[in-house]
Amino acid sequence: MNRRLASLLAAAAVLALPASAAAAPAATKPAPAPVPTPTVQIEVGHLHGGRAQIYDTVPVTGTVTPFVAGQQVEVTFYLNGHRLVSHKVAVQKGAGESGSFSSSVIVREDGKYAVSAHHAATAVLGADTTVRKSWRVSFPSLHPGECSDVVRGFKKALAKMAYVSGGGSCFNGRLGREVLAYRKVNDKNRSEKAGAGIVKSVFGGKGGYHVLHPQAGEHAEVPLSKQVLVLTKGDKPFAIYPVSTGKPSTPTITGHYTFYRQEPGYNSEGMYYSFYWHNGYAVHGYAEVPNYAASHGCVRTFIADQPRIYEQLHYGESIFVF
Repeated sequence: MNRRLASLLAAAAVLALPASAAAAPAATKPAPAPVPTPTVQIEVGHLHGGRAQIYDTVPVTGTVTPFVAGQQVEVTFYLNGHRLVSHKVAVQKGAGESGSFSSSVIVREDGKYAVSAHHAATAVLGADTTVRKSWRVSFPSLHPGECSDVVRGFKKALAKMAYVSGGGSCFNGRLGREVLAYRKVNDKNRSEKAGAGIVKSVFGGKGGYHVLHPQAGEHAEVPLSKQVLVLTKGDKPFAIYPVSTGKPSTPTITGHYTFYRQEPGYNSEGMYYSFYWHNGYAVHGYAEVPNYAASHGCVRTFIADQPRIYEQLHYGESIFVF
């Protein structure tokens, strides 16, 4: 057989082979190993009957199974259904095949709190999110002489409504007088007692004074039925004080007047830092300020409050007594 014939026979043999045999099969990559799906769980601590006390730190602990080194979990806290804050925390090696993590939040206001944890999918571990676990807030009674973060927060919450009780974290005399003013404005028993209901309302921003003459600019209002002095700029009160006005036999004159004369210190009548607004009627400090109308017609304030009030009032400023 000559060379040409042999070549033709070889070519014919190749053409006669099936297509699958004519070309060698391509190499295939092995399928990647499946990424494990984790289970994330959380527990909320320091709750009593499903509630945390205002200004408590609420701890949250959790687990991720299986544990993979270098993973993180995002812990998100909610208040009244809205995101409050999120913390990204590392997962540490825990018991068995699980990892553990922790976070916390300080309860600073009233409402419904909740928390959930989320593990985002990575190259080595899948995603998982817990259901939200929720709790409510409880409020304690506060007492004279008590010092705490709750008292500090209570003062701040009062100040937002113009019951300016000063700084610090202790229940002092000034705070007691502002509690009395709050109670008077809201037609409650006239005392300096800060029971749990009062504390809850204040932290909730409830119980502010509604200005009767918002168009009058910076002015003073004395609602006789409330027995308070309110200093306000337009419709925004900035200071509220408990007072005692004229008793039935010597009532306080009502109407719209302006401040026209100051008298610092004590006078012969025991009036302290007087600011006059009509004839002998004045806003002044006095040794006795009962929780009811008892003056000779003036607006009596506590001695401790009056120097501050004296500085906050101005010549020509309006006062409305009604």
